[in-house]
Amino acid sequence: MPSAAEKARAKHIPVLCAQVVDFARPLGARKGEMRILDATLGLGGHSQALLEACPNAELLGLDRDREALALAGARLAPFGLRVHTMHSRFSGCCAALDSLGWQGVDFALIDIGVSSMQLDEGVRGFSLHANGPLDMRMDQNDGPTAADLVNTLPFEKLREIIATLGEDPMAQRIAKAICEARVRTPIRETLVLADIVSMAYPKAWRAKSRHHPATRTFQALRMVVNNELGELETFMNSILARLNTGGRLAVITFHSLEDRLVKRTMRRWASGCLCPPHAPVCRCHHLPEVELLTKKPLVADREELARNPRASSAKLRACEKLAAPQNPPTTDERVREQEAQDQEL
Repeated sequence: MPSAAEKARAKHIPVLCAQVVDFARPLGARKGEMRILDATLGLGGHSQALLEACPNAELLGLDRDREALALAGARLAPFGLRVHTMHSRFSGCCAALDSLGWQGVDFALIDIGVSSMQLDEGVRGFSLHANGPLDMRMDQNDGPTAADLVNTLPFEKLREIIATLGEDPMAQRIAKAICEARVRTPIRETLVLADIVSMAYPKAWRAKSRHHPATRTFQALRMVVNNELGELETFMNSILARLNTGGRLAVITFHSLEDRLVKRTMRRWASGCLCPPHAPVCRCHHLPEVELLTKKPLVADREELARNPRASSAKLRACEKLAAPQNPPTTDERVREQEAQDQEL
């Protein structure tokens, strides 16, 4: 009988998969060989589609979840030596590439979401509907659990997490309810916490809520447990240097703060001058490093949402790395240019 994890793999639907493949396919068509980094391998849905669309591609898949790695490895086994998998956070992508001897990649993908397996298995502690230990760690051998946070963080820190990362207007009431409940007995199970959060909501709000009242609280705790914003920032600060010229980066986010971080980073890469707006002349001489392939993020259409409601908050942004200028100005040339500009003022 298949396990819950195997069932999750069978029904796994990678979000915005067709759009991701559309960004990668032209690279496969114009190169003799192609290297792909899937920094959040998950259950391997995106990777499978990329390998099928780009038959000349070799792929490295990273994930911090060992169970997901095993399932994805089985799924991608038919591609043989074209696939490499590695247990790693996506923030460790450079070390992973170095260990494989890859100086650069032609296409990089990161999907900052929780897999179906993690959401649906109560034992992983992410689920609002299946009871289990309040864990939420993507790597179950690393770091404090959600239960550790819920039972030890002071009221103000809990309120801040739920308000900022969960963007929940009831953050104060929820944090107060958690602190009162844990005095009576430690909160160790997912459905216990879900019920505490739900009851902290006013009755009228619970009645009209489209989602479970604890959805945002669970999201906020998960993001802290797995340091998701910190991981994303580290990845974005390191991946551009490992993209080959003409290489593309695709990022899928599910949270407004994550999307904002990606948007600002890509826009900075695509910008010319990075001087403050009030600066009378450019002093940074920054040249655009990428071309934005998505002026606005791509989202799931109605057909995809009908198949996979979990894609409703997904946003995809992509960019392409530009070639460095053939003859960039030297330091002396920049100094002379700036001196000339200063004399004109």
